[in-house]
Amino acid sequence: MTAQIIECIPNFSEGRRPEVVEAIVEAITAVNGITLLDRSSDADHNRSVLTFVGPPAAVEEAAFRGIAKAAELIDMEKHQGEHPRMGAADVVPFVPISGVKMADCVALAKRLGQRVGAELAIPVYLYEEAASKRLRRNLENVRRGEYEGIRAEIGSLPGRKPDFGPPALGKAGAVAIGARQPLIAYNVYLNTSDVEVAKAIGKAVRHSSGGFHFVKGAGFLVDGMAQVSMNLTNYKQTPLARVVETIRREATRYGASIVKTELVGLIPQQALEDAAAWHLQLDGFDPQQVLERRMQSAAGPGLDGFVDALASAAPAPGGGSAAAHAGALAAALVAMVARLTISKKKYADAEAQMNQALNQAEVLRSAFTKAISEDAAAFDAVMAAFKLPQDDKGRQKAIDAATLEAARQPLAVARIALECLRLAAQAAALGNTNTLSDAGTAGALAGAALNGAGLNVRINLHSLKATKETKAMLKELQDLEAEAVTLQAEIRTHIEARGGFETR
Repeated sequence: MTAQIIECIPNFSEGRRPEVVEAIVEAITAVNGITLLDRSSDADHNRSVLTFVGPPAAVEEAAFRGIAKAAELIDMEKHQGEHPRMGAADVVPFVPISGVKMADCVALAKRLGQRVGAELAIPVYLYEEAASKRLRRNLENVRRGEYEGIRAEIGSLPGRKPDFGPPALGKAGAVAIGARQPLIAYNVYLNTSDVEVAKAIGKAVRHSSGGFHFVKGAGFLVDGMAQVSMNLTNYKQTPLARVVETIRREATRYGASIVKTELVGLIPQQALEDAAAWHLQLDGFDPQQVLERRMQSAAGPGLDGFVDALASAAPAPGGGSAAAHAGALAAALVAMVARLTISKKKYADAEAQMNQALNQAEVLRSAFTKAISEDAAAFDAVMAAFKLPQDDKGRQKAIDAATLEAARQPLAVARIALECLRLAAQAAALGNTNTLSDAGTAGALAGAALNGAGLNVRINLHSLKATKETKAMLKELQDLEAEAVTLQAEIRTHIEARGGFETR
């Protein structure tokens, strides 16, 4: 079953203070299940773009935390930069990647908008696919006048009334939240310092002034060079190569040429393949002719070498990573049970609980998967500390610190393993009876994950002097293990009662 994955690409009005951007990144990545794919900051534009992915519930929470942290640290009264902007968290789009539809991203955008307006008192405008008004589909219309213009008009012009939040701008400004297809942010630099040339070319290629459909363009002066800055909102309908070649031809009218181009954030692989095929004039090109694509297809799903790495003579990955992997399998089975229960008339009464269980299971699955590599990294850090010179005065302190972290990591796995056990018990109690064995297997794997993680906690704590923290960690582990025993018995009871067979 395809995992539910949504991409979020928030733009923040800060590109000159790395510590502020880092604080926003930390707020976002602190959410379990979130993977940061890219970060890009531009001092001239005074703007940063982050790209992260994860299950719907995790992405929604991470986006909220990012907006909240930006509102705390960025003062729009003091902000200056080349790029149009209206808020600390300026624009927050959601893009469906797998297992979700655009409608799911629209619903997420509206939920987040309502929460941001209510809890943070920040005006929210819905845009693109989530727009409440036709005029607001285009971000350019929403952001017209920028922070200063919106501040002056939001309380008096009906057209400026936000979808959520107060009709007044504070220091955090306003935020546009929406849903859209994948976008390519692309800049072209010219060998001239005449910004009017870039502005003229931006006007020539953007759709709003007679240029290409699905292209938004503007001209700026960046690092002493004229820059044509663009967003391509549908690269399939308007190929990137066609737009760049048009810019090249337009530039010659002004005696200029392209010096370099720049990608901001990420780009779909197909867009690059299309550009290569266009420039190379490849006739009848098939993406499967790309070596790496063919290799991926031939390899099939697999475990990406994890089992082989586990069986090797290398000490990592080891038992801690294996425990996290078992937990990921458990969460995946809970998600499967939920999906095979949802939308079945017989289980209509459990629909809401199973939908919630599905979202939670996907968050846990991502967290377990992330923990596989994190456990190995923690072990590597311990080994690195032991390799310090014997006469290094800080050696023992480094060993103790790394060992403590190596205990914290599997303890975190034990925590989420218990959460997974709770979901497995819910799946056994409410899920489709045809999947009872799957719910039971999920419980067994989650229990194994907790027990395996617990062994790794204990072996690391055993080599440390007892402190208040180590004692508290051991006590927490014992509590987790005790509750796990209760939950596993509960799962067996549900299976026996609903399935008519004994599990022992």
